[in-house]
Amino acid sequence: MVQNDTEASDPTRALMRGTNQTGVRAHNERLVLSILRRDGPLAKAEIARLTGLSAQTVSVIMRALEEDGMLLREAPRRGKVGQPSVPMRLNPDAAFFHGASVGRRWIEHVLVDMTGSIRASDRQIYDQPEFDAVLDAVLASVDALEDGLDAVQRSRVQGLGVAMPARICHWADETGVPHEQLSAWGERDFVAELGERCRYRVQSINDSAAGGAAELVFGARGEVPHTFLHVFIGYFVGGGLVIDNHVFTGPTGNAGAVGAIPIAQPDGSTRLLYDLASLHGLGRRIVDAGKELEPLLTLPLDWSSVEAEVEDWLAQAVPALSQAVVTAVSLTDVRAVRIDGYLPASIRARLVRGVAEHVAKADFAGLGHPEIREGTVGPVARAIGAASLPLAARFLV
Repeated sequence: MVQNDTEASDPTRALMRGTNQTGVRAHNERLVLSILRRDGPLAKAEIARLTGLSAQTVSVIMRALEEDGMLLREAPRRGKVGQPSVPMRLNPDAAFFHGASVGRRWIEHVLVDMTGSIRASDRQIYDQPEFDAVLDAVLASVDALEDGLDAVQRSRVQGLGVAMPARICHWADETGVPHEQLSAWGERDFVAELGERCRYRVQSINDSAAGGAAELVFGARGEVPHTFLHVFIGYFVGGGLVIDNHVFTGPTGNAGAVGAIPIAQPDGSTRLLYDLASLHGLGRRIVDAGKELEPLLTLPLDWSSVEAEVEDWLAQAVPALSQAVVTAVSLTDVRAVRIDGYLPASIRARLVRGVAEHVAKADFAGLGHPEIREGTVGPVARAIGAASLPLAARFLV
């Protein structure tokens, strides 16, 4: 494809273009919704400029989307000359999406609207992820989260996305659960069984990649780069790659899973990142100190009662995560890193600041240092990333 200068400098611009040919209304409607999702309220003339569609085509699309309840009009904006423009925005009530993050210690389930706002949420904590109990819990949560919707809103629920680790059955030693109690996760297909019993289409994504999906689709407007590495600190640390506005998961779904990166230790040995920068390591410190794990597991997050353990954990997690970032960036050549997690905002800020300072001192041999910043979605990023799956499948390009 021959690109103009603008498209060459921004490869996604070529993808965000429409066509005036007939028979492609569905694509163009998705395109308009994608741009409004990304940029916020826009007038028809601006959408025509961004998409390359004719003014007449945009007018027809916008009118159809408004009649379908997908768009709402904002107050007219008057310029210096000509008729006032009328920006259009997404209707929050146009559609709703379930997103469930199934982890080794808890389920995080959210119901979000068309704009990504959380309308309802549910959290269930368990000592171990027993297969049938977790399956029942997700199904019950679907019903519970829809209690606040009226009949029309319920008819607009579009699907259920699930974010979960690829191999829960392999984590017995790390979680302290007997192998036989996790065997069902290796013998049965959780997503398939959930799909058989759920009234909605079920889609899945590796929980490591889900945080990147959340940042890409629902991250703060104007702050999400086109290509970045996303790192999420959960019960285990994971990562995901976003390349040219697409979540890249690789052939097995584990691309960017930084938790398995070996980290060199002062004594010459190596340990994996997930053992050094995950919440299960912080949890061990808390238990060893004779304190309760509740601050680590319940929302809102308040870690003031475990400050000493957090300090000790940060002293280990920051340099370990910094090594992993240097390795990942050197291999992928990404120029931006976003770090998020199931962390209080103040702890996340300290962690990211520490990693940025460490990485700034690293020698990238001419590759250039990445921009390291906090993620913008927060503790429930993986569940929100799961909810982005049915949204993208139904409405986005």
